[in-house]
Order: sequence, then structure tokens, then C-alpha cells
Amino acid sequence: MSKFESVETLVIGSGPGGYVAALRSAQLGMKTAIVERSQLGGVCTHVGCIPSKALIAESHRYNLLRQFNITDAVESFKNAQHFKRGIVNKQEGGVSYLLKTAGVTVLEGEASFIDEHTAIINQAGNEHTISFKYAILATGSRPIELQAFPVGGRILSSTEALSLPEIPSSLVVIGGGYIGVELGQMYAKFGTKVTIVEGGEQVLPGFEADLVVPVVKQLKSDGINIITGAIAQNIVHNVDSITLHYKKNHEQNHITAEYVLVTIGRKPNTDGQLGLERIGLQVASRGLIATDLQCRTAIPHIFAIGDITAGPALAHKASYEAKIAAEAIAGHASEVDYKAIPLVVFSNPELASVGLNETEAKTKAIPIVIGKATFVVNGRALALRESEGFVKIVADPMSGIVIGAQIVGVDASTLISELTLAIEMGATVEDLAMTIHPHPTLGEVIMEAAENAVRKMMMKSK
Repeated sequence: MSKFESVETLVIGSGPGGYVAALRSAQLGMKTAIVERSQLGGVCTHVGCIPSKALIAESHRYNLLRQFNITDAVESFKNAQHFKRGIVNKQEGGVSYLLKTAGVTVLEGEASFIDEHTAIINQAGNEHTISFKYAILATGSRPIELQAFPVGGRILSSTEALSLPEIPSSLVVIGGGYIGVELGQMYAKFGTKVTIVEGGEQVLPGFEADLVVPVVKQLKSDGINIITGAIAQNIVHNVDSITLHYKKNHEQNHITAEYVLVTIGRKPNTDGQLGLERIGLQVASRGLIATDLQCRTAIPHIFAIGDITAGPALAHKASYEAKIAAEAIAGHASEVDYKAIPLVVFSNPELASVGLNETEAKTKAIPIVIGKATFVVNGRALALRESEGFVKIVADPMSGIVIGAQIVGVDASTLISELTLAIEMGATVEDLAMTIHPHPTLGEVIMEAAENAVRKMMMKSK
């Protein structure tokens, strides 16, 4: 057993939380090492955010070409997978380059704590030890597996669904959350017959009903069958297909497809070989680690970020917390402030939300004013043939300060950043309305929604 020299900061996990934490730590002058058991960039780069969005984008391009009868599905999907692999490789290479140029030591293998200041790195049976002054846990999450639906063969998790060699003829998706909708719609655009089985009363249950309506309309237009209020029960394997049995309205039903995709959520990677129990770091029943405003755990020199902590499992949340943790280690007074964390679904049309929404405000009896504008007459949206959807701005009725916003429509994932910044800066709807937006652009719909809110405020003040 060889011993590495000690480091100040040891980061475990190299996803969007881990590698950003390592970079920030090194930038702040601390000797830093990062441990990765699989591939640099983690789940997000290899089997999550990046490959899924690459395939989603390719499915949109294929669908457009299909409308003009100038493409072939088999060849297009093959090209899409090749394109996806290229993007993933570039992203991994970028992470590697950034870490190298920042002077971060990259250690390959599985990390396991020996004590509060020492860890073993196991790579294919070869063990090394490393001592550290501080540690940042950024081990991420993995798809939840249920005993009734074990992943393997024709039962897929999101990981396997992103790497199918051919377009499936049919696919049943268990779970109508953002992953199920994104991947289900992606395959539908390539020609797969898709059925989404959701236990709740609507798909995308975390979003307001009026935002989901345009998405459901497009899902159905793409040929997707949506079954809500349905409970998946068991699976029967056939020779060349698989049958899902489910219950809806107390009645037994079943549906047969080439594959079943299970997307019912993700589980924090805080179990297994990490050895948290050896250092006395407790995890909650759901596997999450409690942290303070500086991402510090119950052990003061050990920090935790990303999917293994409370809050939405989002790559950008992990990256944000990574900077806070590294700065806290460096002695800065940095603290997390979750006032504006945007949520995005890369459906078609896209969904995005940040801050307080209308439903939450009514539930909490918070007075608000709503400004709304649609993409229907927006010149840029019309030119893109993507005029479905709207922008909704939630503001304080007295001051006009923006406290929330929701978008359903083309490029909502990009447009939400302007509204996130507005919340962070304490901007008012008048600030947005008076900001000159270039024409013709999608951003003009934000300006018009803000103008709508300003008019409502003026009418109430009379």
C-alpha cells in the first residue's frame, strides 16, 4: 500500500459539483485532489444531462427533416448516437483539461474513508491512501430501482435508454416526470410508439397545470399515449417483448412493448463503499446528508454538495454549492442562498420555472400580481414555427419586485436566465419592461409579460 502526499482538499466525485469544487479549491490556492471511480464529468456528462440533451436536440432535427421527407430514421438515429458520443467525449476532455491546468491531482478509483482525515482509493484491487485536511463529498445519485422492475434486458433505466443501438419500435415509460417526458418524447420523434404511465393526475407533476397543457398537447401530437392515475404493478417477459401490468380506476390493465423504461427518481450515492459509518457521518432515511449554509456536514471539516443533500437534484445546484463549499474551506464568508434556482424540462415545448409560482403564492396567501404574454404573435417564434406557449411573471403587487417566473415555449431553458437574474438583483417588472429587447427575438415576450404586470399595477393604484 503506497501513500500519496497529503492534500488540503479532497473532492470525491467529478460531476458538475465535484469538478467545480476542485477547480475553485485550486483557484483559491489549496492543494487539491479529486477522486473519480468511473469517468471524469460523472453522471451528468456521460449518462445524464449532456447525452440526453444531445439526443433530444438530434430528435428535433430529425423530426424537422422528416416533415420534408428527406431523411431515414435508422441512419439518423445512428448518426445521433455518434454525435452524442462526440459531445460527451469533448465534455470529458474539457473537464480533464480544466483540472490539469488548475493543478488538481486526479485519482482514479473508489474512495472509502478510513477515518476523518484519511481515505483509501481502490483501483482494480490496487489500494492507495491519501490524507486530507478537508473533504468535499460530491458523489451524486443513480436511478432508483424497484424490486418489481429490476433493470436489465428489456427493462431500462435512463442510463441504458441513452445508449440503445437502434430505435425501439415501442417503449413504455414508467413515470411521467421530467426524465420520462424528455426521453419518451425524444424516442417518439424518432418514430417509436411511446406510452407514458404516470401515477399522478398529470405528467410533470412539479409544474403548474397551465404550463403542462402545451407540453401534453405536443406529446399527443407526437403520438405519445399518456396514462395518468395508473399504478405500475408487475412485468412479464415475453420472447421478444415485455408486458407491463398496471391498475387504473381499480381496474387491471396491461400494455406490451419492446422495452420498458423506469424513471421514478434518483437515489443519493451515500451508501456502498464510501464508509460514512466509519467516520460517524449519519445520513437520513432517504440517503441525504444534512448540511449547513456553507455545505458543512456534522463533521466540520467535511462538506457535502449536490444530489446527496436536500433540495432538487440539479447539476447547476451542485455547481453552485461546490463554489460555496470551496470558498468556506478557504475561510470566506460564503453561504448558500436558494432564492432563485431555475428548473428546466427539455421537452418540446420547453418548460422552465424559477422562484415563487402562482399556485404556491395562493396556497401561502402571498399577494401577487401576474404579468403574462404569449409566443403566439412573437415574430421570432413564428419564424421558428414554435409559437406555442407563454411567459408568466409573478411580482409583488406593491413594489413590483419580481419574485417568480414560469415559461413554457421555445428556448425557455435559455430565457429563464434573464428572469433568474431579475429575482437575484431584486429587479421590478418596470425594470424588465423598460429594458430594450432586440427585435425580433423571443426575449420580447418577457418584456411584454412585464408590461402586462405594470399595467395591472397601474390600474389597481387608480
